[in-house]
Amino acid sequence: MSVTASLVGALVATAVLAALHLSAPHLRRLPLVPERRMASFAGGIAVSYVFLHLLPEIAAGNEAIGEALHDVIEPTPLLELAVFGVALTGFTVFYGLERLAARTAHEPGAGVYWVHLGAFMVYNGLITYTMALRIRTGLGFAVLFTVAMGMHFVLTDRGLSERYPRRFRHSGRLLLTGALVAGWVASVLLAPTSTLVVSLLTALLGGAVLLNVVKEEVPSERRGSFGWFAAGLVIYGALLVAVTVLGGE
Repeated sequence: MSVTASLVGALVATAVLAALHLSAPHLRRLPLVPERRMASFAGGIAVSYVFLHLLPEIAAGNEAIGEALHDVIEPTPLLELAVFGVALTGFTVFYGLERLAARTAHEPGAGVYWVHLGAFMVYNGLITYTMALRIRTGLGFAVLFTVAMGMHFVLTDRGLSERYPRRFRHSGRLLLTGALVAGWVASVLLAPTSTLVVSLLTALLGGAVLLNVVKEEVPSERRGSFGWFAAGLVIYGALLVAVTVLGGE
């Protein structure tokens, strides 16, 4: 696939994700799809994505980093852990922000809100910044990634709305949508070409996704349905397996 075609495909994916961000409150209130079931189904999709695609992708990135640096640095066990350390950093940063926001019983202050929202803006920007490269790597995987992230956004929106009921309603949703567009624009102006950079960005994003999946999408006893969770996991897992067998095209 040509660079131009992949950028057009990434723009379509960005538009889909942006639309889901903006319509998230309405989607959660659809009368025929109770939020409890939708959240559980989305959780199954997200967990399937993490274990069957995200973690193997981070491991593959670790191998790519080793190949990119083998002429510069002698491989060591510590170097082999580097990309997982970056993923751990992404996980830890978002966990720290969640703990910071949870320190008060009422809505956290403006400073906490803007730091938390800013982290999610970077998170969204990375998703669309690397989208064109994902499409060039395999269209099927890119489509499934978009589906997983779209469902993820709907439930992340719920979490931020509950945490910041006043501030997020006024500015957050639009800023997160703008970050998606900004990520795509950045990929047009400064396309990611370095294997090392792409692998590190993927690992950083992967750690953040892992934390947010565990926090928002694995259904609790109070809010979840194991049947719908299992359905999302099995259906999405089967699609990933099918795309893998077909080579991601």
